[in-house]
Amino acid sequence: MKNQIKGRISSVETFGTVDGPGIRFIVFLQGCPLRCLYCHNRDTWDPKGGKETTVDEIFNEILKYKDYFRFSGGGVTVSGGEPTMQAEFVAELFKRCKEHGINTALDTSGFADAQQLESLLSLTDLVLLDIKQIDEQKHKNLTGVGLEKIHRFTDYLNDKKIPVWIRYVLVPGYTDDIKDLKGASNFIARYENIQKVEVLPYHSMGQCKWDELGDEYKLKEVQTPSQEEVDRAQEILSEGLNK
Repeated sequence: MKNQIKGRISSVETFGTVDGPGIRFIVFLQGCPLRCLYCHNRDTWDPKGGKETTVDEIFNEILKYKDYFRFSGGGVTVSGGEPTMQAEFVAELFKRCKEHGINTALDTSGFADAQQLESLLSLTDLVLLDIKQIDEQKHKNLTGVGLEKIHRFTDYLNDKKIPVWIRYVLVPGYTDDIKDLKGASNFIARYENIQKVEVLPYHSMGQCKWDELGDEYKLKEVQTPSQEEVDRAQEILSEGLNK
């Protein structure tokens, strides 16, 4: 009997190269509890949006690319939105991936109760953890939520020795303060399971989605950071890996 666990999907990307190692099939899910000012997937906030699909339907698509995963060291990444909001669906999808020797990665903000995600995280080979800001108030201003739950989530990943890559979006005027970068570096230094830090330069390509939904995009005047600024942030944050 086919598995009928259903999820709501915004879109898929079949040859992703920036969301984990190798060539990856990326599944973008609907629903997100954060309200990031720079969100480039604004259309995924609504948990009732997108297209409903079953685990079988999406996994049959994934299998078409299995050879690419094997030769490139890639696999499947589930992103969003916030994929932990559909934990049962993702856990079943990852279970199928593991049965076929396909690497699994979870792209998450960490704003989730890890204790309730034990099944999903036990099937996750890599967590791409999106650190938005390290300062509590600035994080609330930027995302609408605080840091306590994210810190507990990160502690859990470390306790379970689940590999983590940190992803940090560099937004001029919002996340590029030297004090904040050093604070984030010190946060990274607390954990033994963090393997890599990636600094992603802010861009405004997602503004069109805000416009289509009739929402005000508040960062329209913010410019993309220079390569020099990105390199500086990368250097500071990476110091946390070597402490």
